[in-house]
Amino acid sequence: MSAWIRMVPADEAEGELKALYDQVTTPHGTVDNVMRAHSLRPHTMAGHLALYKSVLHNPANTLPFWFLEVVASYTSIVNACAYSLAHHFTNARRLIGDEARADRIKAALDARRPGDVFEGKELALLRYTEKLTADVGAIEKGDIDALHAAGCDDGEILEVNQVCAYFNYSNRLLNGLGVTTEGDVIGYYKEGARQPE
Repeated sequence: MSAWIRMVPADEAEGELKALYDQVTTPHGTVDNVMRAHSLRPHTMAGHLALYKSVLHNPANTLPFWFLEVVASYTSIVNACAYSLAHHFTNARRLIGDEARADRIKAALDARRPGDVFEGKELALLRYTEKLTADVGAIEKGDIDALHAAGCDDGEILEVNQVCAYFNYSNRLLNGLGVTTEGDVIGYYKEGARQPE
């Protein structure tokens, strides 16, 4: 079972749902369960897709794509969302392009000790990600001041805020409906395909 609710198979999709499935087909030619979970209410898939593309795959972002995928992965670790972690750390690993470094990053994130491998503004942004995910009610202006002190500009803070907020939404969608990776091809990028810098 790939979810606790019914998901409409691609070959049964019609009308608006079929058009949306065509939009969310991955580079592998499949529709991931994270999108199929919306199939009984396609309008929510349209909103999800727009948010996902704007926060994680927009070329106007200035932080490196590999780091945004690390933020996505860390949010998913804090939320114990195996689905998002499987997909997005696979993406991070491919974008990092160094297996040993990716292994060190994954171990540090799993241990909730990003300071083992990150420093400066990257570390500050990951600490912010953890607090925003695990203790959102305790966020205060001092957290943003600390990011500024670490060298982050407001646009970078917003990028990480939005990636983290999106993955908190997505993690709750996935965990709340029991969505698994069964049938998915893990990771967005095809091997050998050109990847964002």
